[in-house]
Amino acid sequence: MEMPTPSLTILAKKARVVARLMDVLPADAVIHEVEETRAYECDALTAYKCPPLAAVLPSSTVEVSAVLKICHQEGVPVVPRGSGTSLAGGALPTADSVILGVARMNDVLETAYDDRYIRVQSGRTNLSVTGAVEEDDFFYAPDPSSQLACAIAGNVGMNSGGAHCLKYGVTTNNLLGVTLVQMDGTVVQLGGAHLDAAGLDLLGVVCGSEGQLGVVTEATLRILRKPEGARPVLIGFNDNEVAGACVAEIIKAGVLPVAIEFMDRLCIESTEKFAKAGYPDCNALLIVEVEGSDAEIDEQLGKIAAIARKYDPVELRESKSASESAKIWLGRKSAFGAMGQIGDYMCLDGTIPVSSLPFVLKRIGEMSEDYGLQVGNVFHAGDGNMHPLILFNANKPGDLELCEAFGADILRLCVEVGGCLTGEHGVGIEKRDLMFAQFDAQDMEAQLWVKDVFDPGWLLNPAKVFPLSVTQSRRDQPVAAE
Repeated sequence: MEMPTPSLTILAKKARVVARLMDVLPADAVIHEVEETRAYECDALTAYKCPPLAAVLPSSTVEVSAVLKICHQEGVPVVPRGSGTSLAGGALPTADSVILGVARMNDVLETAYDDRYIRVQSGRTNLSVTGAVEEDDFFYAPDPSSQLACAIAGNVGMNSGGAHCLKYGVTTNNLLGVTLVQMDGTVVQLGGAHLDAAGLDLLGVVCGSEGQLGVVTEATLRILRKPEGARPVLIGFNDNEVAGACVAEIIKAGVLPVAIEFMDRLCIESTEKFAKAGYPDCNALLIVEVEGSDAEIDEQLGKIAAIARKYDPVELRESKSASESAKIWLGRKSAFGAMGQIGDYMCLDGTIPVSSLPFVLKRIGEMSEDYGLQVGNVFHAGDGNMHPLILFNANKPGDLELCEAFGADILRLCVEVGGCLTGEHGVGIEKRDLMFAQFDAQDMEAQLWVKDVFDPGWLLNPAKVFPLSVTQSRRDQPVAAE
């Protein structure tokens, strides 16, 4: 008997899997035509693309469980997807995988103001969590720049932070519990509405695991009372390193702003054209926000201003109104989009000790000259979470590879000064081959064991996080088209 060609085998398997998925999901929730699947061929890291076998859009935990059970039985890899805003390729599919998107799972399931939590389906967007409670003077603290679009599922997967994480922490500090569906369809509850769960901290393992361990379908989130007031101040400098030194001294002085954001001239000028936020003409800009009563705000800003004046700022300007504060933050939140007006860029996500800011900014400037590629720096300076934006021309042969080499050197620098490869964007495919820059073989093996326990068949989010050379022994993983 003649053996079928591989292409026919793949097509036959696809037809069988799609038919089974249609048995458990509405017809419009299974996307399998080639042209339609192209909408899922990449996330916000658009340099790499690969259409999936199919994509599914379940509406409940029960449907997610049914999908995973089928894929587990068929040996089909599954790539969990929130809103597709990952900048590290976290939702990039492989050609034989099924994308499992949670966009239709966006309901508020429970709100408990007395106990300060909200339980939502994981497809709900970050900003809409606050939107559900703000009329009652509560808010959800983590605020990534993509908060208008990014989903809670992705926030949990990448342990996302945001501008205000300096005071309130990142997702793991505001996550109380999750409903997790394992690859075989088993549904488990981790944590809950209480402050801390007994036993092993499996919730801490899942938060930041990048879809390697299961699919989060529901999340119980901490909500907080809105502060009495908040006020940002703009501090402009003519030197990046001086601005970095000012940040380090503010933190050293024991002042705890709710946020300290940094932007360099390239980002300032791009953002000003786009958002017209009224930023000063300078080479480096700090946005420092404090909150509390008027007296508390005045006292904190007074200390910050005194520190800033030691560094001879070009401008030191307090916001005078709520509308002015909103414009200042609109500018910062628009920075990534505004930089896109200049050209293609790759956004990095290294984290460093705050005391190393001046040195690292200087080295990035030197590397920029060596590589011949411009860099725009915009980042959460208060906790050292850097987001260098390396500009390149995607249509110029060799430019992407040059950009990637430059980015790898920046991330290695972050590790060398005592930092880490990622703060909130995750490893994805972008940093997977740099993992040994931070972890030795024993550290890596411990992480692989955790993966083995949760996903023995290595079917969840293939070709991500771990170097491919390391994971081949666990599963002969297909590599996405690159």
